[in-house]
Amino acid sequence: MNYPTLAIQRQGAILVVTLNRPEVLNAINTQMGHDLYGLWTLLAAEPGDTRCVVLTGAGERAFCAGGDLKERDGMAQATWQAQHGLFERGFTALMELPLPVIAAVNGHAYGGGLETALACDFIYAARGARFALSEVRLGIMPGGGGTQNLPRAVGERRAKELILTARPFSAEEGAAWGLVNKVCDNPLEEALATAKAIAENAPLSVRQAKKSIHYGLQTDLLTGYRFEIEAYNRLVDTEDRHEGVRAFNEKRKPVFKGK
Repeated sequence: MNYPTLAIQRQGAILVVTLNRPEVLNAINTQMGHDLYGLWTLLAAEPGDTRCVVLTGAGERAFCAGGDLKERDGMAQATWQAQHGLFERGFTALMELPLPVIAAVNGHAYGGGLETALACDFIYAARGARFALSEVRLGIMPGGGGTQNLPRAVGERRAKELILTARPFSAEEGAAWGLVNKVCDNPLEEALATAKAIAENAPLSVRQAKKSIHYGLQTDLLTGYRFEIEAYNRLVDTEDRHEGVRAFNEKRKPVFKGK
């Protein structure tokens, strides 16, 4: 896992991924687009021992400032659309990643930076962090899932207000609206503690539960429930299910193997 724009660190079963272009507030350029898409695709196909991912940004000022507008300055339409196609594949791969991903938003998250955080499963944010989907000020609009994920997080009316005005909002406002799970002094530390708790659980169960929530919310209640039962039944004959019940009865901590 050697990527020019990402710093990768393993802490046991937790993979810490850092957007690593602090000199430009971790803005997403074409290389970072390739790196993120490659990483999410690899983890989906070959998670190995990884049970949870924490995504953060380098430096203290920003999680991610969005798309790299200096790289885009003067970019031809065909090149722009090809680059955006790469970004689209990356956002989709992140949203569909079976592993849980926690965004540890260490600073400001604008445009594609906020969309990246929204594509994660949940968000811990630093006090003083600012958020915005400011694309309409640039003559474009959110194109990384922002018009879909933001209303799912804060509701349709609030999302319309935020996207159409392009106004920034605080981490504390985001928490009050349901976008941010927790505002804290050290979001990376808090995210790692939660990732550790997740990683101690049965990995197949965690992935099936995430999948059930993710896809169930895209359909009606009974269809979602049927999806849940299909996901549930796939766990009944796993080694981890047998180990979990056995460990409970033996009053010990289970040893899950993801099998």
